[in-house]
Amino acid sequence: MITDDFDERTIANMEVALDRACERFPKQLASHEARKRIAARILETARRGERTLKGLTDAAMLAATLISSRKIRSHRRHMNGFSKDDSLST
Repeated sequence: MITDDFDERTIANMEVALDRACERFPKQLASHEARKRIAARILETARRGERTLKGLTDAAMLAATLISSRKIRSHRRHMNGFSKDDSLST
């Protein structure tokens, strides 16, 4: 359980980092799956020893940026009439 692995301050920092990242890209990160992926990156970062709010927020923002940019590219392809399969077959 996560509360067994981290102290209260680290858990609070992790929560704030997740909230900040999701607030930065609310439209692109509205899904539960996106939040889970960001949370996984935060956990990975904390397990490597980075437990400051800044460090965890930086990790969360990086994950959010990557997820957001993928969603935007996917949306643009869709709007231009290309599916993922179409772009791979050329």
